[in-house]
Amino acid sequence: MCDICVLNSVKERMLSRRDFFRGSAAMAAGAGMAGIAAPTSAFAQAPQQVVDMTHELSEEFPTFGGVPGISYDKQFDFADNGYNLYVLTVNEHTGTHIDAPLHFSADGASVAEIPVESLACPLCVIDIRARASADRDTQVTPDDLKEWIATHGPIPDGACVAMNSGWAAKVGSDAFRGADAARGGSLHFPGFHIEATQMLLEETSAVAMAVDTLSLDHGPSADFATHYAWLPAGRYGIECLAGLDAMPAAGATLMVGAPKVRGGTGGPARITALV
Repeated sequence: MCDICVLNSVKERMLSRRDFFRGSAAMAAGAGMAGIAAPTSAFAQAPQQVVDMTHELSEEFPTFGGVPGISYDKQFDFADNGYNLYVLTVNEHTGTHIDAPLHFSADGASVAEIPVESLACPLCVIDIRARASADRDTQVTPDDLKEWIATHGPIPDGACVAMNSGWAAKVGSDAFRGADAARGGSLHFPGFHIEATQMLLEETSAVAMAVDTLSLDHGPSADFATHYAWLPAGRYGIECLAGLDAMPAAGATLMVGAPKVRGGTGGPARITALV
């Protein structure tokens, strides 16, 4: 084929492709105008930032019982075997973790049975840092919830309602557990008051509550009233949540990486927020 013939052939193909794409764009626009469904974003507004809401889990991370929540048994070593592999022994309720309904009920849903649609939650942050700095045993109350609602509107369906007490900053110190030997070793940190828990159960369709402390109930609790009310109702909890200081009071979406362990009452989770 002559050079000029080749050039003309290429030009024709390029024009043909350009006309094709122009036609495709016009068809797509026409389809949209005619009401034909087109792919849409999962978010009304695309998130601008992904924030890690998870503490790093290690043998040093404080636990409710005061003993390490994870241990490592190295089975294979890179120098000897060409790869590394540990067998981990992990307390289900250590580090940033999930409380499944089964944790405080005879036959509630396991962590693997939490509906996946409940693991992407509008995040509502109840900020009690000022009060908690003066009273380590303070609790989220119905008044706190009412104040949030008055400012931000109703708690969204499927929400996670989170307490920000400022306790995440205490993880590296004894103050995180607040163990008090003078009071029989009782713990001291904020949590949800049972009346606030009942309000959430009765007046909202929130699927989760979260705390930046070791327990949904405050440290001195002897009856775990919030656990026994919230979890058997089919809701789940998140404990030792990090990153709440960086969250807006409303508008973020929590993405909960719950472990899918058959029969598990909970488990460490990787949790992020989309803001």
